[in-house]
Amino acid sequence: MNDTRRAVLDALADGPVPGPELADSLGVSRNAVWKHVEALRDAGFEVTSDDDGYVLDALPEYGGPAVEFGLDAPFGVEYHDAVGSTNDRARELATEGAADVAVLADEQTGSRGRLDREWSAPSGGVWASVVLRPDLPPAHAPALTLAAAVATTDAAREAGVPAEIKWPNDVLVSESNEETAGDISESRPETGGTPSRGGRKLAGILTEMEGEADRVSWVVVGVGVNANVSTDDLPEGATSIREAVGDIDRRAFVQRFLERFDELRADPEKAVEAWRERSATLGQRVRVEMPNREVVGEAVDVAFPGALVVETDDGERVRVHAGDCEHLRPV
Repeated sequence: MNDTRRAVLDALADGPVPGPELADSLGVSRNAVWKHVEALRDAGFEVTSDDDGYVLDALPEYGGPAVEFGLDAPFGVEYHDAVGSTNDRARELATEGAADVAVLADEQTGSRGRLDREWSAPSGGVWASVVLRPDLPPAHAPALTLAAAVATTDAAREAGVPAEIKWPNDVLVSESNEETAGDISESRPETGGTPSRGGRKLAGILTEMEGEADRVSWVVVGVGVNANVSTDDLPEGATSIREAVGDIDRRAFVQRFLERFDELRADPEKAVEAWRERSATLGQRVRVEMPNREVVGEAVDVAFPGALVVETDDGERVRVHAGDCEHLRPV
């Protein structure tokens, strides 16, 4: 949404505005105001006119302009009804020089997860990828994945879903917590809490990066949330917000995610601390499979910028930077 159209929309949100007054305040012609109003109508905004001027009656349910309107974070939004992969499109934008753009889709037709695993992304979910150009050394970029996991978890908790994070990038809902979903909608996610461990997958994070040894060129953080989706359309072991609390306002969910993520990306250390408070993994006995070895023990910490610290049965503390983590039953 360009700046003038955003200014028109902001003015309409404050009440009836005569066209000539709006044109004068924005320094454009009356014909330009009319064209912007028509463009807003085409985007799904219900704008009517009467003797008092233009009136904004209703917002579109979802889409780029809808998410941008009222968004308190510096992201533009590119929306698609369907796209192969929001991460693929975000990478294209990144190579073209874009920054602070969120690619949003109602449906992904060629989505994937970590290690190119298939990821179901039907209509009704929240499928988003954010293009960033952070002032971070490459070694600190994993903190952005943790920030995205926290932002997703907080948005889900505000919707009433008792979500928690499994290292490194899965957002879960435990089966016992699904029975009481909705009870935490008034709580502040910043306080953490102690939801039960493990559960069914609600969301995943996929981060991709390009850079050199001493600097990051760009980072794409992809987030897939099973929002207003039936579990019949999801793989075994997955759940959805619909299953937990019913359908939500996806526009509000995406706005909250982007706003929270914007807070956390500015302070990676804070993002790691927030991750600890929402963790389903810390305190658990885990098995982590890496390409060249397997580590089994208790997950005791996550070290900046995102390494899992596992204390093995012989007392050794191992830092795991990447791997598949499985929660085990206590010995």
